[in-house]
Amino acid sequence: MMNTWHKLSAIETAGLLATDMEQGLSSEDAKNRLARYGQNKLHKGKRFSALVIFISQFKSLVIWVLMGAAAVSVALGEVIDGLAIIAIVILNAVIGFLQEYRAEKAAAALARLTAPHCRVIRDGHSLVVTTSEVVPGDLLLLEAGDLVAADARLIQASVFRVNEAPLTGESQAVAKFTVSLVLDTPLAERRNMVFLGTSVTGGSARAVVVNTGMETELGRIAKLLESAESGETPLQRQLERVGRLLLIACFGIVGLIFGLGVWRGIAPFELFLSSVSLAVAAIPEGLPAVVTIALALGVQRMVQRHALVRRLASVETLGRAQVICTDKTGTLTMGEMTARKLVTSQNLYRVTGEGYATEGTFFSGNMESFPSESPELFALLRASAACNDAELTLIDGRSTVVGDPTEGALLVAAEKANITRSAIETDMPRLAVIPFDSDRKRMSVIRRQTNFPWAFVKGAPEVVLSRCTLIRTDQGVRALTEIDRTHFFQANRLLANDALRVLAVAERPLEGIHFGTGVFGSDVEIEQQLILLGLVGLQDPPRGEAREAVSKCKRAGIKTVMITGDHPDTARAIGCELGIMDKGDEVLIGAEIDHLDDAELKERVPHVSVYARVTAEHKLRIVRAWKATGAVVAMTGDGVNDAPAIKEASIGIAMGITGTEVTKEAADMIVADDNFASIVAAVEEGRGIYDNIAKTLAYLLGSSTGELLVMLGAVLLGWPLPLLPLHLLWINLVTDGFAALALSTDPIDPGVLNRPPRQAQSQLLNRHLFYLTLFTGLLAASVTLGVFAYELHVVGNTLDQARDAAFTALVITGLLRAFGARSEQRVIWQIGLFSNLRLFLIVAVCFSLQLAIHHISVLQTLFQIKSVSLHQCVVWIGVGFIPLAILELRKILLNRAKKFA
Repeated sequence: MMNTWHKLSAIETAGLLATDMEQGLSSEDAKNRLARYGQNKLHKGKRFSALVIFISQFKSLVIWVLMGAAAVSVALGEVIDGLAIIAIVILNAVIGFLQEYRAEKAAAALARLTAPHCRVIRDGHSLVVTTSEVVPGDLLLLEAGDLVAADARLIQASVFRVNEAPLTGESQAVAKFTVSLVLDTPLAERRNMVFLGTSVTGGSARAVVVNTGMETELGRIAKLLESAESGETPLQRQLERVGRLLLIACFGIVGLIFGLGVWRGIAPFELFLSSVSLAVAAIPEGLPAVVTIALALGVQRMVQRHALVRRLASVETLGRAQVICTDKTGTLTMGEMTARKLVTSQNLYRVTGEGYATEGTFFSGNMESFPSESPELFALLRASAACNDAELTLIDGRSTVVGDPTEGALLVAAEKANITRSAIETDMPRLAVIPFDSDRKRMSVIRRQTNFPWAFVKGAPEVVLSRCTLIRTDQGVRALTEIDRTHFFQANRLLANDALRVLAVAERPLEGIHFGTGVFGSDVEIEQQLILLGLVGLQDPPRGEAREAVSKCKRAGIKTVMITGDHPDTARAIGCELGIMDKGDEVLIGAEIDHLDDAELKERVPHVSVYARVTAEHKLRIVRAWKATGAVVAMTGDGVNDAPAIKEASIGIAMGITGTEVTKEAADMIVADDNFASIVAAVEEGRGIYDNIAKTLAYLLGSSTGELLVMLGAVLLGWPLPLLPLHLLWINLVTDGFAALALSTDPIDPGVLNRPPRQAQSQLLNRHLFYLTLFTGLLAASVTLGVFAYELHVVGNTLDQARDAAFTALVITGLLRAFGARSEQRVIWQIGLFSNLRLFLIVAVCFSLQLAIHHISVLQTLFQIKSVSLHQCVVWIGVGFIPLAILELRKILLNRAKKFA
């Protein structure tokens, strides 16, 4: 029965639930039902403990390879080497833990609180109970400001309106009634029902609870979360692949070196020590720390751009996003109704300003207009504020509406003309009200102005216009002609075609109408012979920065898809205004999705940019269909109906201000200002972070390959080993390691959003990187072996002196190459030597440390090297420039080849 209550009458519903429509349940019956149905609560997502978050930092295969290398180092007596590797592993885990734990706490602080109590009728009396104690069959009493405590069938309603945006995405408050509906009525149009998690904006009602807890519509959505699976991020998968390849490489190196050594007759124990040392050297120990620090620094930058990341690896995933599925209300739009256009007898006015902010200007054409200088415009705005039950209030310095959002928008428009509600209440005290309802389609407020009552009326244009006989102009009041009526009906159609909600506003002096008991005759007597003031076109407007953000997505090769529970016409208008869709494009609605199987939907999604009247199931299916095409999908939203799709998406994004708790728990990232532009900024950061990780990985692998080829070349040539194990560790952890950390903080390329996203199947370790790494390693190895051979065989120096030369030449080669590693296309002078000051300083410090090794006795003993002359240092530095010069020349030649291709 869960989805069929709306087709039953109020009496049938009460009968099925054994509820008295006046007395409600008895206390004893309520107690029994609570035991039978359970508490009225949604199951909360599991919170990870600090220990679980910390342990999760050690899941990577790369980490386990490093820990194995540390264990081998300690077993071979290289305790310092082993401890250094372990220190890096622990540092990596601590950084990751602190970021994710801090994000979990921040997400909990952002979680929206729900009302803990509600009013019910039991034993014929109204009483307040905790929401968790509400049971099926309870009679709920609802009024403006209440949060609905459960799903319920309305049995009485008086001018009752509900904000259902968290559940359906409908941006406007929904008028409710009690009549039965047909069975296949969509969720967003079930006007005789109220649902858990929605809020009452006006009127009062009585409703019988039909479902509680996990059996509610929100509970059903929460259950969908169990079937949604986000899986590992692309970065996590790629790092696992890197780990596997490194592990294979380690075993391969050990086997190759050991086999060659046996063939050459080297002592097995010495051979084993050398091959294992080389295997350890081939592992880029700094990679996990580099990745973690790159992500953590990116996360800190994203916080400054209003994005809170809950899981580090998600940052890079967002940078690779190919599709962003986004909710409309509150994300692309303000989530606040706004008066955008006003029509009077002589002019069409455009109103600037967004949402409930009271700053704005009126324009007629391109000319600014001042309401104080236009009697007809001033009268229209004053009447809009006078016929109004909403209130404007400041919360944390931000203007907020208490009451119906549409009426709030009228108040805001009036305040832009310096017409305040408080001034109206003082100058024109309220005498009575004739409330709005769905049959009358209008509302009137009677106020005392000068010496007699005055009626202010607003409502549906066709209804109000039919009751007007006069019209106000800047020249005064005159008779309303048929030409005037035609003008306003055409204006109404034009505004409606722009997906604006249109209200007509009128007024009338009530001089001579009898006033007795505080109620003025009948509404028919009052709401006739009205003076037409004009039309107001309202809309939840697009955010000012949303259009540019959508445009950035297009330039970046990212498809923006709007998914909303709103009306198709509204969705189409917003989609066209923001550039998401062209005017000829179709809008796919939820009912049509129901007739498509998964394969058909997969074929359809690449061609649809706007979806309307969709439910949580539809959103989940759309995201799954996109993922089935191989796309990396981001999903944004704030309502519980968005949560399953957010969890299923490659990266889920929740809104920080309007987002519900279950949505935030399902998300990887929370946007603090609910702004689509902040999501695009996060995409930019994500791409920059990936670039930094990729360039750093290339740099580290180039260094490791160089070290490997140096050692392998020496073994093949029958030479002594040019580098000692401690030399290898120094290069990996200190010189190359520090430079790699600085590379991971490189500024984002300004053109990062002017290129298409990476394909989902693209790999960090691809063929291009393999060839570049091999080429770079060959350059470094050639220089190092050349220096080693020159010192040993040409000059005739000792082995220790030759090792000194090879060691320092390889270090300088790696440090200088870091400047060129910042870009594969741009040469050093195009990037700027000082644009990454961290890198410049680290290279300078490591240069100094390397030279200091040769002149400080303690370090000379530790590294088993001798002091050298300044002339030798200069020569080695010059030799170290050779690989950098060749790599930069390669860039120039490739760029020229592309230019003339």
